[in-house]
Amino acid sequence: MPQFKNVNVVQYHVLNFKAAKKFYQETLEWPVAFDSDEAGWFELGNPNETHVAINRWDPAWGPQPLHGAIAVLTVDDAHATSAALKAKGIKVDDVVAIPGMVTYGTFYDLEGNKIQFASMPSAA
Repeated sequence: MPQFKNVNVVQYHVLNFKAAKKFYQETLEWPVAFDSDEAGWFELGNPNETHVAINRWDPAWGPQPLHGAIAVLTVDDAHATSAALKAKGIKVDDVVAIPGMVTYGTFYDLEGNKIQFASMPSAA
């Protein structure tokens, strides 16, 4: 049974979160689907469709990833998906839980491109 349901969001990392929010919301006039300054996460798009998201990048994390996006795939249980991918010999980072928001993991294709998967925070 496939682990992945759909492409939930495609995200871009940004240093200037406020300016990026204004660009996507006001200049491009995309509808806001979710906005959390605290989490540094802003999603645009219509209900039941794939969203574009911006993620506030902290320079303390290293150089800002540029010129590419990260697809985030919907799964029922991020921990189970992580275990299934690892069992297939796929490189997977530790699952991250943001309480009350999301549980997600990151894996890598053969070229080292990141792909993320996310479930509701209740998945353990």
